[in-house]
Amino acid sequence: MNRSTAKLLLALALAAPAHWACAQNYPDRPIRFVVPFAVGGAADITARIIAPRLSEGLGQPVVVDNRPGAGSIIGNDVVAKAPADGHTILLTNVAFGALPALHRKLPYDPARDFAAVSLVNSAPQVLLVHPSLPVRTTQELIAYAKARPGQLNYSSAGIGSGNHLNTELFKLDTGLDLLHVAYQGGAPALTALLTGDVQIDFAGVPPSLTHIASGKARALAVTSLKRMTSLPDVPALAETLPGFEFLAWHGVLVRSGTSGEVVAALNRAINQALAHPDTVDRMQKLGAEPSGSTPAQLADRMQREAEKWRKTLKPSD
Repeated sequence: MNRSTAKLLLALALAAPAHWACAQNYPDRPIRFVVPFAVGGAADITARIIAPRLSEGLGQPVVVDNRPGAGSIIGNDVVAKAPADGHTILLTNVAFGALPALHRKLPYDPARDFAAVSLVNSAPQVLLVHPSLPVRTTQELIAYAKARPGQLNYSSAGIGSGNHLNTELFKLDTGLDLLHVAYQGGAPALTALLTGDVQIDFAGVPPSLTHIASGKARALAVTSLKRMTSLPDVPALAETLPGFEFLAWHGVLVRSGTSGEVVAALNRAINQALAHPDTVDRMQKLGAEPSGSTPAQLADRMQREAEKWRKTLKPSD
């Protein structure tokens, strides 16, 4: 350890004795794992895969609490106003960095009110259409939609959600005019496609596989640069739109002000959970890749994405 690092650690220790004492007892009660999307979507499935392993690592129950609505703003706000003690944690996704670009006012400050803990996984989405739509390829969908501007609907988990952002990028690349229908989560957005209320959905791979297999939804493309092993017959969207890639991701945040020791304990537990063979197997079978990180790595990723969406999106209110 060099001298400057030693001085920094000493300063932190002297400045926050109360935080240190709190961290020694962490966690001392069940942990509330807030998922700002509805039950059954990709975020919910991800949280329920890792929650039992987190419980094992932390020695306390980890209880998933779905708080859907407003494209994740409602659930985010729950954590932003929770005590900064690490007993309320948030499973966030790509929507987090886009929301400030889409809304002039939020009930929380994304930069001030949250601290990064760890990336959890990343995964492409799958472009689905309702079977009644007479298209079987992305090229056919583009041609069909261009001939009917404003007549096709797409669903999303809300303004700023992953499938909303993905579709907006798709529209930007293709020049399509599609109507947005927002729901309170990925599961109801997918249900809307299955019932024919909408014709298009960029959905999470995990909850889509059974519906693709049953023929209730038709998969046209995946948003990775290459085809996926779980959907080997489905082309990558990049085969039609060169360079197109959209990777949805999930990560864990806590309320800012949470002690570094608590953040470190959570980070260790999450990365241990992600390394467990059962977690790896379950996520990979569902099309997601476990990918832990340091808090700094997640914070850097979120900052870069926030800048990207600020330049790409326009406020809706």
